[in-house]
Amino acid sequence: QVQLVESGGGLVQAGGSLRLTCAVSGRNSYPMGWFRQAPGKERDFVAAINRNGDSTYYPDSVKGRFTISRDNAKNTVFLQMNSLKPEDTAVYYCAASNLWRIVTLRNEYTYWGQGTQVTVSS
Repeated sequence: QVQLVESGGGLVQAGGSLRLTCAVSGRNSYPMGWFRQAPGKERDFVAAINRNGDSTYYPDSVKGRFTISRDNAKNTVFLQMNSLKPEDTAVYYCAASNLWRIVTLRNEYTYWGQGTQVTVSS
């Protein structure tokens, strides 16, 4: 059974930075992703990384500001968030997929963490 635990969320002013961490139990050879969900909205894709970490993908809304990375030796995935905006406020979720390629669709992820709150004040 795979378990994902996010940490690193908090309150930050606009323009600031946060680094989220996802600890993965068991083997860490899954394609991984980060999603976020604001109150009353859908859970949206934020970033994805392939199994060995040499390929990443971002939507335009975060491209150039967010960076996903992984340390397979430590079973950990990171999301570095810079130049944060109030519209980045949401619960951020880490997810793992059983597929072999990089994954961007929510329904292609099998395992999910509990989420960590990120609040960006203006």
